[in-house]
Amino acid sequence: MRAAFVTFLTALLCATLASSAQAGIATCADTLNCTAEDINTMSMPGRLNFVRELSAGAAAEVIPGYAPRWGNIEGIIEFFTDRDMGAPSSWVSYVDAGILEGIERGIAIASGRGSETFGNPGAELWASYLTRLAAGRLSGRSAHDLAWSQAEQASTEHGVVLAEQVHGLRPSAAEERFYQFSDFYRWVLRSRPAVLDFLSPPVRGGKQLTFLDWFTDVTNDVPTRKGGALAYDAGLFDAPAGAVDLIAVAAAYGDYLRADYLAAL
Repeated sequence: MRAAFVTFLTALLCATLASSAQAGIATCADTLNCTAEDINTMSMPGRLNFVRELSAGAAAEVIPGYAPRWGNIEGIIEFFTDRDMGAPSSWVSYVDAGILEGIERGIAIASGRGSETFGNPGAELWASYLTRLAAGRLSGRSAHDLAWSQAEQASTEHGVVLAEQVHGLRPSAAEERFYQFSDFYRWVLRSRPAVLDFLSPPVRGGKQLTFLDWFTDVTNDVPTRKGGALAYDAGLFDAPAGAVDLIAVAAAYGDYLRADYLAAL
């Protein structure tokens, strides 16, 4: 009887804490006033909900017509969740918190809810990205991806400063190599030649056929979730796991082609 009562109390406490955490995330998404330190306390599943609420809520007010503008960031958070990475106050957590803070404050600035950046240099770049997107000035993939990647680069570097200079944290060797992969990803976004906008035009629904455009589609969480696993296992020099990850990336791309393009041929 006592064991059953203890189990009941434990379950009730967990439910209460989960409800409180979700309420805090909803408040952050509504007020757009949570700092990187606040975001650092969120679990990775909580951050996933936070990004989705930002994208579907406040950001959609700036850009009429909902689209998950940070789908690739959702994919990375899903990868962190898969691997049980990014616990609060870890290096990964603070870097990620810097990114999300920049997005949050960028939305706040773009929506006219104040000009405070919280010291995050990515905030104004995200605001510029959103306002230019709303004005139709980022309709081409090359221009869009350049603006998006510059904003994320600034937010990410701010997260590194928080982790390393403010809190004295250092990444593991695998995390450092994973970070280098993310730098390469953003470089690819920035370096996309404008001519590709004409050589690989949208096939259906605004989506494009090439692997490059699929893999760097910021509205899609699948490439970064699968690619994140590949990058991390490669950083661990785990060849068998990396081979499995590579097959998973190829299979995901194949599924995308079949579902979104072959039916239109």
